[in-house]
Amino acid sequence: MRYALISDIHANLHALDAVLADIDARGDVEAIYHAGDLVGYSAFPNEVVARLRERGITGIAGNYDSTVATAYKHCGCKSETPRQEELAHISYAYTLGAVTPDTVRALGALPFSLDVRPRGGHAPGPRLVLVHGTPTLNTLYWTEDRSDEFCRKMAAVVGLKSGDAIAFGHTHKPWHRVLEGVHFINTGSVGRPKDGDWRAGYVRLELGGVEPRVEFVRVGYDVEAAARCVIDAGLPEEFAEFLRTGGRPAARIVG
Repeated sequence: MRYALISDIHANLHALDAVLADIDARGDVEAIYHAGDLVGYSAFPNEVVARLRERGITGIAGNYDSTVATAYKHCGCKSETPRQEELAHISYAYTLGAVTPDTVRALGALPFSLDVRPRGGHAPGPRLVLVHGTPTLNTLYWTEDRSDEFCRKMAAVVGLKSGDAIAFGHTHKPWHRVLEGVHFINTGSVGRPKDGDWRAGYVRLELGGVEPRVEFVRVGYDVEAAARCVIDAGLPEEFAEFLRTGGRPAARIVG
C-alpha cells in the first residue's frame, strides 16, 4: 500500500490544495492520512477542516486541534521568547474566534492516534501508527536529535516491531530514521514549515511490501496569496513572513 501522510496544515488552505493536487496528479496513492494541527496561525481553519472532510481524509488530533476543541487556556505551543509567546496567544485567540461550531465538533472528534494495517489485521503484517507529537502526548516534541533510546521507548509504548512505521509531526521539520527495523518518520509540515524551505511538505510511504519506503516531497504554492490572506485576516505580519521564509530566521514559534 502507498500512503500520503500530511501534517501541520495550520489553516493554510493554499498549501493544502497544492499538496492534494500533487497527490492527485501522481495518481498512485491508496489513502491519505493527516497527523493533526489543522488550524492555527493562518486564515482558513474552517475551510481546511471542510476540505479534508470533503476528501474523506481521516487523521488524528494535534495539540492545536485538541486545545481549540476544548477551549483550553493555551494552544500547547512552545515559545522561546516573550514575543513568540505573545504571537502564540494572538494566533490562538484568532482561531478560537474564527472556528465555527461544526469545525469545533470535527476537531473534537479526532482520535489521539491511528493504527493502520495494510494487510487488514486478520493476518500478520506491518503496522503504521500515526500520532502528532509522541504516543504519550501530542505536545511532546520528537525532534531529530532525540536519542535512539527515546525512540525505542516510544516504539515500545505502541508495541512496534521490525517492519513497522510510526509517523508524526508537531516539529514542522521532516526526518526519517530506521532503528532495529522500525521506521520513525516526521512528516514535516504542509502549511508552516520550519526547516527554511517555504514549500509545502508531505510524505509518501510504501508499506506492506518487503521493506517500507519513505519519500519526502516538497510542493510549491502561491505563498504570496497565502501571506496576503494572513494579513487581511488581521494576523501579524510575522506570520506572513514565516510562510515566505519557511521559518527562517526569526519569530520561530513551534506549533
